[in-house]
Amino acid sequence: MNYINESLKTPVAKKCDVLVAGGGFAGIAAALAAARGGAKTILLEKQFLLGGLGTCGLVTIYLPICDGFGNQVSFGIAEELLRLSVKHGADAKYPKAWFEGGTKEEKAQKRFEVQYNPYIFAILAEKLLLKEGVEIMYGTSACSVVSESGKIKNVIVENKSGRSAIDVKSVADCTGDADVAKLAGAKCALYSGKNILAAWYYWADKNSNFNLKIRGAADDAENPVEKLVDKTFEAVENDEICEMVELSHSSIYSDFLKKRAADESFIINSLATIPQVRMTRRLVGEYDLDISDDHKKFDDSVGMFSSWRKRGPVFEIPFRSLYGKEVKNLVVAGRCFSVADNLWDLSRVIPVCSVSGEAAGTAAAMSDDFANLNVSDLQKKLVENGVKLHLDE
Repeated sequence: MNYINESLKTPVAKKCDVLVAGGGFAGIAAALAAARGGAKTILLEKQFLLGGLGTCGLVTIYLPICDGFGNQVSFGIAEELLRLSVKHGADAKYPKAWFEGGTKEEKAQKRFEVQYNPYIFAILAEKLLLKEGVEIMYGTSACSVVSESGKIKNVIVENKSGRSAIDVKSVADCTGDADVAKLAGAKCALYSGKNILAAWYYWADKNSNFNLKIRGAADDAENPVEKLVDKTFEAVENDEICEMVELSHSSIYSDFLKKRAADESFIINSLATIPQVRMTRRLVGEYDLDISDDHKKFDDSVGMFSSWRKRGPVFEIPFRSLYGKEVKNLVVAGRCFSVADNLWDLSRVIPVCSVSGEAAGTAAAMSDDFANLNVSDLQKKLVENGVKLHLDE
């Protein structure tokens, strides 16, 4: 490989207490929690729409925040964002009993999950963040870090204005791919199973109804996974991601032609504008949460989530899974926190992103050394904000 030498003089353009990288559900929750904790917070988002896979990726199913037997397990910002997503009505999956004070038996009949409009949610999330004082930097990617004494001192970003640095006290990596963790030299791991192709889209029928077509990789227990191509993808290198997107578009077009042949009024009205990837790269933290940890109590729990695939399993999230040894002031949330491969498919989804995001943002507003943060103080703050930490609460 050939190389060139660059001589860079990068201006320090901004300063903050907490920098959140990635504006998906994890990043939204982390930025909200950090700002509400009194921290000057900047949120980086490389798209021009918040929500990540949950909006730009068209994965618009807010999966269950209950155990399937009428017991809610995810609270705080996770519930707040679910309710926000259907403020102006649900597209589908509206569990009436959960919204209108039904009995436990009625709640057990239909899980606490919704399908929402991605564009309305993105606008509402933006309004909420701005109201809380979060500075949102759209069209901005973290491309490098400057570290000192085991801490990130600056995050280097690039956007329309060029290349600049942000002074930070702590960083929450909510990129989904542990991008900042990798840049900072934290230990990371790739998903061994790789990703199958997804090709979701929205289409309109004769009555102008807005319909979600789930094809390929599915995040809905009611929709079986169908294999669209034989190849699978790690999805952490750009050439492979480009190929993945092109194959997705080709598959969608083929499906469109079939549908159009049967119904001339069939139209596609929305495509994903980001790759629909699931498990890619994650932090190797102080503890890898495992499928065997179902119903296990952790002294350092910062919230809970359920299995979206089946009723019953519930997992507490130990704070140790959100940080590692190498970078003192880096915490992660969302699909890149520390889990074993056997649990990753359950932990990468919207409710878990929101739960872990709130914990990460709360912690980031409190400390710049997460291994030495008093977990009891963190838990007290989370409980004050409506989070339930343990299965017996």
